[in-house]
Amino acid sequence: MKDFWKNVGATIVGILILSIIAGLFGLFTFIGALVSSSDKPAISNNSVLVLQLNGEMEEGTTQPSVRDYINGDIESTPGFTETLEAIKKARNNDKIRGIYIESNDFHADVAQLEELRKAILDFKKAGKWVIAYGESYGQGAYYLASAADKIYINPSGSILWGGLGGKPYYLKDALAKAGIKFIAFKCGKYKSAVENFTENSMSAPAREQAERYIHGMWNTITAAVSKSRGISVDSLNSYADRLITLEPTENLKKYKFVDGLIYNDSIKGIIKKQLGIDADATIHQVSVSTMAATDDDKSGDEIAVYNMWGDIVGSRVPVNMNGGHSIAQDQVCQDLQDLADDDDVKAVVLRVNSGGGDAYASEQIWHQVMQLKKKKPVVISMSGAAASGAYYLSTAANWIVADPTTITGSIGIFGLFPDASGLIQGKLGIHFDSVKTNRNSDFLGDGTFTPEQAKLMQADIDHGYWLFKSRVAEGRKLSMARVEEIAQGHVYLASDAIKLRLVDQLGGLDDAVKKAAQLAKSDSYHEEFYPGDLSIFEQLMASQDQSAGNYLDEQARNILGDYYAPVKILMEAQQMKGIQARLPFIFKVN
Repeated sequence: MKDFWKNVGATIVGILILSIIAGLFGLFTFIGALVSSSDKPAISNNSVLVLQLNGEMEEGTTQPSVRDYINGDIESTPGFTETLEAIKKARNNDKIRGIYIESNDFHADVAQLEELRKAILDFKKAGKWVIAYGESYGQGAYYLASAADKIYINPSGSILWGGLGGKPYYLKDALAKAGIKFIAFKCGKYKSAVENFTENSMSAPAREQAERYIHGMWNTITAAVSKSRGISVDSLNSYADRLITLEPTENLKKYKFVDGLIYNDSIKGIIKKQLGIDADATIHQVSVSTMAATDDDKSGDEIAVYNMWGDIVGSRVPVNMNGGHSIAQDQVCQDLQDLADDDDVKAVVLRVNSGGGDAYASEQIWHQVMQLKKKKPVVISMSGAAASGAYYLSTAANWIVADPTTITGSIGIFGLFPDASGLIQGKLGIHFDSVKTNRNSDFLGDGTFTPEQAKLMQADIDHGYWLFKSRVAEGRKLSMARVEEIAQGHVYLASDAIKLRLVDQLGGLDDAVKKAAQLAKSDSYHEEFYPGDLSIFEQLMASQDQSAGNYLDEQARNILGDYYAPVKILMEAQQMKGIQARLPFIFKVN
């Protein structure tokens, strides 16, 4: 009888849990339906497309995470492809008169900004206007805003203008104090991703390539701003050297960075004047998501644009409570197989923004791209970065298009292993003994390597490097000797990489789509974006295994403050599995 009541109780609890889950599903579905229906209002005549620059620009649209829904934030964050699509559609929509750019705390890749800026300039060629306003501008936001007809700033605002730079963390000495060191195996003198853990400063090769690409990005930014604002490049560099960010705001108008200083309640009047409406009239605003969702011309062949951004990993990481994104081998390979089997899809553009990741996963995706290419043309469109593992998988395509400021190359791999014997044995007094059947049965048992094991591990890394180079040689039609000359883990801007035949064409997503259509012999075509977004219910179910860990990660950020970044780097290094093909860091412009 006691077991009977236990079973009854367990059944009741199960029914209650199922009811709660079903109720949450219904609630989130209802909320999603409301959001979906409210995102598609009709566009009124005499409207303005609003570009609100806020947060970090992802490659694709970022859907609200479970935590966002709980906090009442149910708006998706437009990504690069959606924003680009909105600007293009606004150019050709007679109901859109202009674009209003509002700058907040904004971060993006230079390559993304470069493409959006070109789209804005093309928008202006249609006889339409662009006005920008900000209480403060980061360099990336200002670079984009400089394409506007008029730029305004708050009288107490500022423009971050000091050039590009960064200070990578080096943890060798800090780890040594705890009795921890990292053992690195790598191929390529420029493969500097391990240096954060094995050195205390940049090596000469790492500094050489970093200086090359940040100077290349800065030259792109200053040349564009100079042309739009009528400020010489020498003056722009002089202003950066003396950090005019800290000067009185009124100087910005004198230096021609802005056209006026106004408070935020005055920008409405300026926009209304541009629209030719009364002061008490309402401005018809159109969001990026609404503009991008307007009806497309679906005539002609379908060119699929598949977004891939984030770290390359082996399996799909459940969407956690705080959101997140990765290039998951299992999911991507299945999606590419589906695109290969879809007769409606005539060609595929892979939009890649990644510094690499798991070398094994990169090889699997490379294979799937090769399989896809047997059925239809594949073109790579490189965004902010397509390097290391991301370049690996790109070599399988028929054609590679990259923005001039794309970070690419980094043909090399590494393995990184923590050795905590100094902590465990030296400081904690914990000792190991072993029994084994063979000489290397205890391989990696305590994080240390015998000379033989180290030699075998380096041989494994060397083989992975050879495989990477052979993929490049095959895909780019280069000799192995030539690949070795330009490999070595060397990171390049695409403007340099094209001279080395690592990419085929400098350009943006539109150029890649056009090339894909050309290869498919399609005179008439339209774009379709993949993959689809996860529903809130799928996010909720996927988050169960990881929500606690990521919640603690958020708390760590609050507690550790400035020390959060090096600790996070250490945690990520410990979580790396197998051989890696990745960049040491991703460069974003604030």
